[in-house]
Amino acid sequence: MEWQALSGCPFPARTTSFQDAVRTLNTLQTNASYLEQVKRQRGDPQKQLEAMELFLARSGLQVEDLDRLNIIHVTGTKGKGSTCAFTECILRNYGLKTGFFSSPHLVQVRERIRINGQPIRPELFTKHFWRLYRRLEETKDGSCVSMPAYFRFLTLMAFHVFLQEKVDLAVVEVGIGGAYDCTNIIRKPVVCGVSSLGIDHTSLLGDTVEKIAWQKGGIFKPGVPAFTVLQPEGPLAVLRERAQQISCPLYLCPPLEALEEGGPTLTLGLEGEHQRSNAALALQLAHCWLQQQGHQDLGELKMSRPSVPCQLPLAPVFQPTSHMRHGLQDTEWPGRTQVLQHGPLTWYLDGAHTTSSMQACVRWFRQVLQCNQRPPSGPEVRVLLFNSTGDRDSSALLKLLQPCQFDYAVFCPNLTEVSSTGNADQQNFTVTLDQMLIRCLDHQRHWSHLDKEQDGPDLWGPPQPSRPAPLLLAPHPPHPCIASSLVFSCVSHALQWISQGRDPVFQPPHPPKSLLSHPTATSGASVLQEAAAIHVLVTGSLHLVGSVLKLLEPSLSQ
Repeated sequence: MEWQALSGCPFPARTTSFQDAVRTLNTLQTNASYLEQVKRQRGDPQKQLEAMELFLARSGLQVEDLDRLNIIHVTGTKGKGSTCAFTECILRNYGLKTGFFSSPHLVQVRERIRINGQPIRPELFTKHFWRLYRRLEETKDGSCVSMPAYFRFLTLMAFHVFLQEKVDLAVVEVGIGGAYDCTNIIRKPVVCGVSSLGIDHTSLLGDTVEKIAWQKGGIFKPGVPAFTVLQPEGPLAVLRERAQQISCPLYLCPPLEALEEGGPTLTLGLEGEHQRSNAALALQLAHCWLQQQGHQDLGELKMSRPSVPCQLPLAPVFQPTSHMRHGLQDTEWPGRTQVLQHGPLTWYLDGAHTTSSMQACVRWFRQVLQCNQRPPSGPEVRVLLFNSTGDRDSSALLKLLQPCQFDYAVFCPNLTEVSSTGNADQQNFTVTLDQMLIRCLDHQRHWSHLDKEQDGPDLWGPPQPSRPAPLLLAPHPPHPCIASSLVFSCVSHALQWISQGRDPVFQPPHPPKSLLSHPTATSGASVLQEAAAIHVLVTGSLHLVGSVLKLLEPSLSQ
């Protein structure tokens, strides 16, 4: 086989399999050392956007070609993926052929590009990948970079797929920020949306929610309607100012209760109270898109208007149609407020990775536990499986998890196995294994410090009756946070220890002996083996959730 070098990484030059395509795609990831250099010497972000337009032209498209996609463009800090999923499913229920571009993927990279709600087939991914890759290779010259980076390449590829597949519309989720995100080469979307704002990606977007709101408002376009959920006063004022500067009509979404008034309560396919805000935004985006396209079945407008204190005009209050109701109910979005029941183990998966999304995750987890409480038939154990990446404040996230009263905390990198060479979809060159493990040890250290605050007040809403001491088969050691936390080198090892062979789906052949080499691992193993129920919350990173789902839901890898 002939091999060729790209960015220091070899790739097969003349192969066409899906895995070869993914491995070659992975060479476009920015390696860890270079990423640090880029952060120190960050260039003009506007030039980065101009570079994306050049890549688009080299790929054989012009910005004007994207107008044919009838795009719904969505940004936000938390809930933008769920909003996109609701919106896509609503419009698919109208019989429309939908495209959906999102990030990150959980198990397979082709999840990022969907047709009619389904990840594109491996053969379609492979065909479009090599066609785009070779086109960019053929058009390179000495004055330009040969290949766009990983996310840019996938964005270009999504545009090509949607145009080739002749979708009726494309729902496009912003990657990071908005103003300088590579998806913002979209010039004429049909409608834009802004989900809930908060602090995230501070090294790129700014360290205040107002600065972040300025970046998010960068997707607004002249004359293109935009909708936002209710935001805190500061960032909402920034969005309003951005909209006025750009001559973009910006509307505030009324709460879902206003649309339910006089009709049936809307059932959502995604759990958690916070999903109601995402669903309200999705309904407005779908309603506006249908209206702009001249569709007749829009739902009857209501005369009453809810009282919402805001200086923005209120979006229409309408009776959701049966297509809208079914779309909300049918929405699936794995890894977000997802529950898997596997024998005595219940897995609660939510990729929360910001302060606000973690607050929502904790409320959801505690509510689900409370609603499903049964008379104890034996000991129950709560386990936290956590990781956090990038520039996120893991100590703040862990502190928010404290009221859940976990019996064990487990930390591991976002790697399914210690070696990811056999799994191209989860290869990550942007960080080294040593860096991942050091960060996990930091998580454990932060968790141990929470021991001093365990007697503090519960910060979550109205006072709740204190939870009785967990029915463990062995007493807690003197310093529970320190002694009841463990670090594993990969997700597979962490799941083997947590499940103790009791998960009917996850049955690894030969657990490594090292899993029981730590005193806590040994004592905890007997507790987990005999517990009547084990509740496991997996959170802190969507990539971690994806690695867990790969093992717990093997069908996602097929």
